[in-house]
Amino acid sequence: MRARVLIVEGRFYDEISDELVNGAIAALQAQGVAHDRITVPGALEIPQVLAHAVASGLLPRRADNGKWDGAVALGCVIRGETSHYDIVCNNANHWLMQVAIKHAVPVGNGILTVDTELQALARARGGANGKGGDAARACLRVIELQRAFEGQSA
Repeated sequence: MRARVLIVEGRFYDEISDELVNGAIAALQAQGVAHDRITVPGALEIPQVLAHAVASGLLPRRADNGKWDGAVALGCVIRGETSHYDIVCNNANHWLMQVAIKHAVPVGNGILTVDTELQALARARGGANGKGGDAARACLRVIELQRAFEGQSA
């Protein structure tokens, strides 16, 4: 597939982020898809960056403008002892989907929401078969469908 994808990676948990990114990149490379990578501190910043990319005309790519065909959101939120977990999970996912739906941006959501670091690592590991790879493949499938709806070849 000819495409270019933006990976936006929340780096709050470095080891988990590395696993997610490695999986996403492996899945994209397996399909011959180019990518760029932006890092942010955590999950809440991911939808903000995507909104700025949309506002700047970089996302999504159309016939006459844009740089990226879609985006892969990667990060992790681990439950703690306060309600902060719920706030971060709900808002990051809500605003991520708002950007995707409002602006017709293909987004693969690889923001893990788990109770423990062990759960996160179990989901993040596995290279292209882990959750980072799953998110990349989801993004590519939405790009493919978007192109089909617009009458373009995938």
